[in-house]
Amino acid sequence: MKNLDGSSFILRPWSADDAEDLARYANNEKIAINLRDGFPHPYTLQDAKSWIKMVRENKKDLIYAIEVEGEAAGGIGLHGKEDVYRYNAEIGYWLAEKYWGRGIVTEAVRLLLGHGFGNYPWTRIYAGIFSNNVASMRVLEKCGFSREAVLKRSVKKQGAYLDEHVFSILKEDWKER
Repeated sequence: MKNLDGSSFILRPWSADDAEDLARYANNEKIAINLRDGFPHPYTLQDAKSWIKMVRENKKDLIYAIEVEGEAAGGIGLHGKEDVYRYNAEIGYWLAEKYWGRGIVTEAVRLLLGHGFGNYPWTRIYAGIFSNNVASMRVLEKCGFSREAVLKRSVKKQGAYLDEHVFSILKEDWKER
């Protein structure tokens, strides 16, 4: 997996040396509330070490650290699907609160879309976003994604039912932006 360079960040493979950064930045309820329960809160150093080990053994998906100012400050990935969905990939991402509002995630999504569509057989990339995560929906819209569906009360997070908004972009609609 090669590094992908953004204007103020690098997308690169996760390293065992990233565990402390990962534990520090991922241990934030404002991040965890918007992600699946596999991303725990609190997020411990042991969680970080286990996750990095799993990611480094995963040869199927593209899972990158978002390095900002020399720190592993977030993550982004494309997760290929199987069987009749094999030309689809799901994108997911998060970024340390310290770096919010700088356009990093929008640029990282664009960079990964170009890499994914340019080097893999995927023809559709999609994301499921919880209804309370308006900022993430805006990122996808800026990157050319369209809202395909709203799955009513399909997610239960912290005791509350939420709608999930499904966004996608097709390879033929992708343009370097």
